[in-house]
Amino acid sequence: MTFQRARSEEQREIRRRAILDTAAAMLDEMPVADLALNELSRRVGLAKSNVLRYFESREAVLLDLLDDFLRTWLTELAGELADGVDPRHSVAERADELADVLSRSLAARTVLCDLFGAQGGVLEHNVSAEVVMRHKRASLGSLVDMVELVRHHLPELGDSTQTVCLLALLMAGALSAYCPPPASVLAVYAADPALAMLNVDLRESLKLAVSTAIMGALPRP
Repeated sequence: MTFQRARSEEQREIRRRAILDTAAAMLDEMPVADLALNELSRRVGLAKSNVLRYFESREAVLLDLLDDFLRTWLTELAGELADGVDPRHSVAERADELADVLSRSLAARTVLCDLFGAQGGVLEHNVSAEVVMRHKRASLGSLVDMVELVRHHLPELGDSTQTVCLLALLMAGALSAYCPPPASVLAVYAADPALAMLNVDLRESLKLAVSTAIMGALPRP
């Protein structure tokens, strides 16, 4: 991919989008931790210094990707919840269906979970306050949309809906660090089956965690 010098705002946006799209493609091949700015620059066909004209750091690129992936996921989640949660069911049944949809949907989006896992400890470092402010405002907007979606299907959660949504996203990020285990850990589990109980399945573990959060947040009868 080669570019002419970007002279208009439209050209700058095309260049910026190309950088994000290339980074997204790289994350299909490697974890967030392995994405390097030098390799991103090479693949997008720009000098590293030129990439830094559009994004102040590798972390700034990944924060924008996180915002993009989260918005895309929420758009898809709306249909998944509509199909997976039956409004005729009891509170307990809808709570279980909601946990199942959220855990299945997040577990299927490993890159999004990986980005959530890196958000606090990595991605929000080496960036300016301006970048963090933009990211946090985008995150808040996405959280508001998620709360509205979840509350529509389980209004009984009331004011606790936001807490449940935040916990679901945080737990998806935390659990994804263990899934899948590296080859050395899998070899240990195979050699000593007693240790295999420590093997974490992302979807199952996330469903248990989300179910626990939902049931703990529901008002007591």
